Amino acid sequence: MSLPDGVERQGFDGHERLATRGEPVYGEPTDGPWRLWDAGRSKVGAMLQLGVDTGLAGGDAVLYLGAASGTTASHIADFCGPTYAVEFAPRPARDLVGVAAKRQNLFPLLKDARRPDAYAHVVESGLDAIVQDVATRGQARVAARNRQFLRPDGRLIAAIKARSEDVTAAPENVFAAVLDDLRDAYEVLETARLDRHHDDHLAVIARPRPDTID
Repeated sequence: MSLPDGVERQGFDGHERLATRGEPVYGEPTDGPWRLWDAGRSKVGAMLQLGVDTGLAGGDAVLYLGAASGTTASHIADFCGPTYAVEFAPRPARDLVGVAAKRQNLFPLLKDARRPDAYAHVVESGLDAIVQDVATRGQARVAARNRQFLRPDGRLIAAIKARSEDVTAAPENVFAAVLDDLRDAYEVLETARLDRHHDDHLAVIARPRPDTID
């Protein structure tokens, strides 16, 4: 699988690792203009490392749900276009604001991803991708509520957290239930377990179902 434009494999400590061009954020190793994209600290980085076809491309307009302190959002903003980063918790949002200060195309929003009406006046419609990494129950509902921002052939790139849905259930059962709910609004294109880098997480790549687009 080819990597998105702006993402390359570079040598770090004798190993080829994913990297993007940009200001370092979390103390990651750098090599000239390249900064290592640590798959152990980024669900999207893990997806790319494992060969998942995210559909991301250089210059894409992206809505990032659950941006936390901006680790992954910073890498995405390195090679994508406008990147709207939604984070609900004030403490990581402060770090996110600091990360965004060095990236003109990264826009931090202290909002709740479960309530897209709160940022619909800011986020443009017709986006190329939604990246979702939220630690809450109802992750499929969050994706459904935000699909209004996607263009008809846009992509949802979601990291589903089993323990956020049900800490007592087997992850495979949680994933099956979330996928069933997600299919009400999306066509699922690919799934992959991320356990090599993130325990009990499932990568989901999907696009809006034509009959659910408003």
